[in-house]
Amino acid sequence: MAGTMPHAIFVETGLDDGATVAAYAAELPGCAVFGPTDAEATNEMPRRVAHFVDWLRAGGEEAPTFVGDNWYEVERAAVANGNRAGFSLDDLPPGEDEFRRYLRWLELARELLADRLDAAGDDGPSAMLERIERQDLALVAQLGAGPPELSGGSVDRLYQARDALTAALEGAGAVGDGVRRAIRLAIADDLRLADELRGAAS
Repeated sequence: MAGTMPHAIFVETGLDDGATVAAYAAELPGCAVFGPTDAEATNEMPRRVAHFVDWLRAGGEEAPTFVGDNWYEVERAAVANGNRAGFSLDDLPPGEDEFRRYLRWLELARELLADRLDAAGDDGPSAMLERIERQDLALVAQLGAGPPELSGGSVDRLYQARDALTAALEGAGAVGDGVRRAIRLAIADDLRLADELRGAAS
């Protein structure tokens, strides 16, 4: 029956110096809602999941069909000392097929972000680009890879940082420590920035 199948949400607090809460769909790494309050983030999840699934399918990916809209919080963690929150599921390595699928999702997110950056032209906000760059570099370090040398403007540096993250994920493989968390955050943050750029252009 619709509405009876439970689906888990992880909640991250303390983003943007405490101004933002993030809600993550546990079954869809990278599917996230960012909002000013818990309620606004979690209540938006059913619509975000539907949009995320449609986006995956439009990109040629298979995506699950969800029964009902009963999304509920199962775990909560805060940003600590600038480090993004981790959840218990993040410690579970994805299977090899899952890992490859999630890397394709990451590539789709980065293609969407690249399209939005191209559309924004010189209007791409450097603060947002630097936020993604810093996050990607932090994830590279957490995956055990060396820091890349970055050069050029904010967009060039963003592309170099995300190339380094992709290489670090490939190097770590499906069983690498922190791989699931890195993929979840990278997809979510790329899509967040893409949405912000779209909003700025409308």
